Amino acid sequence: MTLNIGVIGTGAIGREHIRRCSQVLQNARVVALNDINRANCEQVVNELGLKAEIYDNAHDLINSPEVQAILVTSWGPTHEEFVLAAIKAGKAVFCEKPLAVTAQGCMNIVEAEIAAGKKLVQVGFMRPYDSGYRALKTLIDSGEIGEPLMLHCAHRNPEVGDSYTTDMAITDTLIHELDVLRWLLQDDYKSAQVIYPRKTRKASSHLKDPQIVLLETVKGVRIDVEIFVNCEYGYDIQCQVVGESGVANLPEPMSIQTRSAAKLSTGILTDWKKRFIDAYDVELQDFINNVLSGNMTGPSAWDGYAAAVAADACVVAQNNGEIVPITMPARPAFYH
Repeated sequence: MTLNIGVIGTGAIGREHIRRCSQVLQNARVVALNDINRANCEQVVNELGLKAEIYDNAHDLINSPEVQAILVTSWGPTHEEFVLAAIKAGKAVFCEKPLAVTAQGCMNIVEAEIAAGKKLVQVGFMRPYDSGYRALKTLIDSGEIGEPLMLHCAHRNPEVGDSYTTDMAITDTLIHELDVLRWLLQDDYKSAQVIYPRKTRKASSHLKDPQIVLLETVKGVRIDVEIFVNCEYGYDIQCQVVGESGVANLPEPMSIQTRSAAKLSTGILTDWKKRFIDAYDVELQDFINNVLSGNMTGPSAWDGYAAAVAADACVVAQNNGEIVPITMPARPAFYH
C-alpha cells in the first residue's frame, strides 16, 4: 500500500522531506503541494519530476480526498492552524517543530486530538531516531552506569545570521535537547535557569552568545546545556550522562581519521542537515509506517507540548536570571 501525502510548505526542510518521500523512502508518494509562494511548488515539481497537484489554499489540500496524510513544514506560526485542520479532517499529520509557537497552542492540539479519540499527530523531533542517541538510551536503560545523576550537553553551530535572536537559542536550538533529554531520561523538567558567560566577539550586537541553560528534572537529575551558535569550528552536538557507577557519551558521528601535514585528525561537520540526515530518513519512514499500520508511536503532541512548556520557562529565565519553575500537568492516559 502507498500513502498519498500532501505537503504544506516547500522551503528548505519541506523540499528535503519531499525528496525523501519521492526518492528515498518506501510506500509513500507526494500528491499535493501548497506554499504561500506558488512558484516554490512549481519549482519543486519540476526539479523532482513530481506528479503532484498544487493547491493555493492549504485547507483545500488538507481536505482533498486524494490526500491521506499531511506534512506541515510551513512557517512556525501557521503550524497550529494546519495541524488542527488535519485532526478535524481525521488525517494523520507530521508537523515539523514547533508544534505551535506557544504552549497553549500545543495544548489546543492535544485537546483536539484527544477529542478525536485517535492519535494522529507526530512532531518532527528527529533526535530520538538518531543511531547515536538510540545507543545512548539503550545503555542508560540497561542500568550499566546506574541511575543518571548529571548530564553535560552542548549544542554548537559554526555561525548564525543576523536575524537569529537570543530567545531563538531556546525556541529554535535548545528545543531539540528539551525533547530528546526527556526521552533519554523518561523524566520531566522541574526548573530552569539561564546564565551568560563572556560574550563571543563573533556574535551580532543584539545576540547573547554563548548561553548555559541549567535544568533540574523531577527525579533530581541536573542538566547543563551549553548553547554556542557562533563557535566557528563546526556543528557539534555533545551529551555526556554521568551515572552512579559510570559515564556514557553520545557517540561522535563517523568520520575518516587522517594523517597529513604532521597531524592526526578527524573532520567535524559544519552542516546540521548532514549530522542528522539518517535520522530524518528514519523518522519520516516511521511516520509513513505508523499511518499505514494505524498505530502512531513517534514523538506525540504531548511531547510537543512538554517541550513548549519547558521552552517558555527557559525564555523567562533568559530575561530574569532566576530559577524558574516548570510545571507540567499530569500526562493524559491517552498518551501513555
